[in-house]
Amino acid sequence: MAPADSTATMASLDPRRWLALPVLLIGTLLPPLDFFIVNVALPAIRDDMGAASDVAQLVVSVYAAAYAVTLILGGRLGDLFGRRRLFITGLLGFGLASALCGLATSTGGLVAGRLLQGIAAAVMAPQSLASIHVLFPAHEKGRALSLYGATIGLAAVGGQLLGGLLITASPFGLGWRSVFLINLPIVATAVPAACGLLRESHGQRAARLDVTGAVLLAAGLLALVVPLIEGRTHGWPAGYIALLATSVPLLWLFWQHERQQEHRGGSPLVVPTVLASPGLRRTLLATFFFYALAAFFLVFAIYEQAGLGHDALAAGLAVLPLGAGFFLGPLCGPRIARWLGARTAAAGMAMESAGLVATAVSALADRPSWLPVPLFLIGMGQGIALPALVRLSVDRVDVRWAGLAAGLVSATLQIGAAVSVALVGGVFFAVAPDGAAPGTVREAFAIATLLIACALAVAAGLSARAARAA
Repeated sequence: MAPADSTATMASLDPRRWLALPVLLIGTLLPPLDFFIVNVALPAIRDDMGAASDVAQLVVSVYAAAYAVTLILGGRLGDLFGRRRLFITGLLGFGLASALCGLATSTGGLVAGRLLQGIAAAVMAPQSLASIHVLFPAHEKGRALSLYGATIGLAAVGGQLLGGLLITASPFGLGWRSVFLINLPIVATAVPAACGLLRESHGQRAARLDVTGAVLLAAGLLALVVPLIEGRTHGWPAGYIALLATSVPLLWLFWQHERQQEHRGGSPLVVPTVLASPGLRRTLLATFFFYALAAFFLVFAIYEQAGLGHDALAAGLAVLPLGAGFFLGPLCGPRIARWLGARTAAAGMAMESAGLVATAVSALADRPSWLPVPLFLIGMGQGIALPALVRLSVDRVDVRWAGLAAGLVSATLQIGAAVSVALVGGVFFAVAPDGAAPGTVREAFAIATLLIACALAVAAGLSARAARAA
C-alpha cells in the first residue's frame, strides 16, 4: 500500500478538485494542440524562413520524438518529486519554449525551441492524468476522465482550425509566429491557478531517480521512435534501419537493469512489479493498437486533396464530423459505462472499426457525400473508448504509481501512433506514390483505412479480455 503520506484519500478531502480539473486539463490540451497547430503552419514557416522541406519537417518530428521519449520519465519524476511541482515546472518550460519558437530567427533556433517544447510537454502532460487518478474517487473518476478525453478531441480538431485561423488572420502581423505565442497568455493564466488550486501529491518520498535506467530508456526509445517518424520521409536509408534494430537490445538492457534495481531494493524508473499488475500489460497492448488511428489523419488529408481534388481548407473542414464525434463521445461515455461497465472501451473501438470500414467502402464507391456519417462514428467511438481504455490501465495501479501509469499510457499512445504512421503510411505510399492518379489514391486510402480498422478490432478484443478479467 501507499505510505502514510500517500494521497490515496485526497479525493474525498480536497473540496477544490473540480476547480483544479480545468487547470489540469490545460496540461492535457497544450501538447496535442501544439502538434496539430504546427502541422497547419508548416508551409508558412517553410516559405518565411526559406527552409528545405526536410529541414522544416524537423519542426514537427523533433517535437514528436522528444515528447514520446520523455513521457515515462516525466510521469516518474512526478511520483518522486511531486506532481504539482512538476506540472508547474512543465507549464513554465512549455511557455519558455513557446516564446523561443515564436521569436526564432532561424530554423535551427526554431528546432531547438521545439525540442525543449516536447520535453516540457512530456513533463507536464503525465501529471494531469496522474493527478486525476489521485484526486477523484471511483464514482467521480469516469466523469473526470470523460472531460480528459473530450479535451484531447478538442485539441486534435481545434489545433487544425485554430492554426488555419491564426495563419490567415495574422494578428499583429505575427504570421506563423502567432501559433506559438498564443501559448503565452494560456500559460500565464494557468500557472497562478495551478499554484492556488492544486495540492501537492507524491508517490513515494526519499526515492532516488534511476539515472542509468532513464538513459537506457531514452536511448532505446530514441532508436525506436526517430526512424519510425523520419524513416519514410527519407526513403528508409540503411542508417535508420540499423538504428531501429538497436532499439531492441537497448530496451532489453533497460528492462534487465530495472529488474536488478527492484531486486536490490532500489528505485527503478519503471517498476517491474507494477507492470505485473493483473491485466495491465494487456490493456497497454490494446492502447498500442488503439492509436493506429493516428495514421488516418495523414492518409485522409492526402485522399481529400489528391483523391478528391479539394484544397487544404476543404480537407480541414471535411474532418469536422470526426471532431464532433470525438468531442461528444467522452461526454456520453459515463452513461454508456453505466450500461456496459468495463466493456465500454471495446464497444467504442468496435464503433470505430465499423466507421472505418464504411469509410473505406465510401472511398471505393467514390461516394464522398457518404463520409460524414462514418467519420462521425469513428470520432464518437474514439471519444468513448479513450477515457474508458485509460481508466482500464490506471485503475490497475496503486495511486503511488499514478505518474508512472500515466507516463506508460501516454508513451504507449505516442509509440503506437508512430508505428501506425510508419506502417500504414508505408502501405499507402507503396500503392499510391507521389503523382498517382486520383483513382489510385482512393484505392490506397481504402486499403489503409481497412488496415487501421483491423488494428482497432485487435485493440477491442484485447480490451474486452481485460474487461472480463476486471
